[in-house]
Amino acid sequence: MPLLDAIKVTKRFGGLTAVNNLSFSIEKGAIVSIIGPNGAGKTTFFNCITGFYQIDEGDIVFDGRSAKGRSPDQITRMGISRTYQNIRLFAHMTALENILVGMEPRLHSTWLGAIFGLRSTLQEEERALDEARELLNFVGLTGKGDWLAKSLPYGDQRRLEIARALASKPKLLLLDEPTAGMNPRETAHTTTFIKQLRDELGITILLIEHDMRVVMGISEDITVLDYGEKIAKGTPVEIQNNPRVIEAYLGRGAAASATIEVAS
Repeated sequence: MPLLDAIKVTKRFGGLTAVNNLSFSIEKGAIVSIIGPNGAGKTTFFNCITGFYQIDEGDIVFDGRSAKGRSPDQITRMGISRTYQNIRLFAHMTALENILVGMEPRLHSTWLGAIFGLRSTLQEEERALDEARELLNFVGLTGKGDWLAKSLPYGDQRRLEIARALASKPKLLLLDEPTAGMNPRETAHTTTFIKQLRDELGITILLIEHDMRVVMGISEDITVLDYGEKIAKGTPVEIQNNPRVIEAYLGRGAAASATIEVAS
């Protein structure tokens, strides 16, 4: 059984069909990419998976349970977490506080426990702080827990956003353009780090990415969208040489002879 199985998903906005009859699955432990030109429906599909948009047709099954109709917080509790194309950290909170916010879906303490200082609440808070510090260390932000998120360099903000997503202990992590705005050195480090998430934590990874070097270097399987529809699925080599993919990126005239150029 796939970890995630989207079955004929359709999402409309008025007269615009942003995702059309899309079937997609990802196996446990895989690193899979979704690519396509701007406006192809990639982020819309992410928003459907995570409950920010409710789908009009089809179903999304995660770990054997339907996610259709569930709210974003319910889907997070099911085991799906995400980052965003544009960084959405709490800028005026510290790095440590941002991670603690990400832990909220799996904490059990109540406001009454906090007011009365119940022992169980204090113990849970201490465990959460320890885990948050461990996550900071894991993502390479050791010693920066007291920094305001807005004070961190861009690459560190991206890592902090991933740490916050990891704080809910997801089974599936959705990364929306994780290397956007990075220089080549930061991109290389992030690519290695994404592999580390899968290899060391056992998390399944689904990413949207425009940098073809990252996509081809990290993905085990690639799905290509265009105008909300799946036009291709396969290995990096298959996708590189697929005429429909080439046409979507380069135009009809290039499809007969060109391939997507991947810099070495």
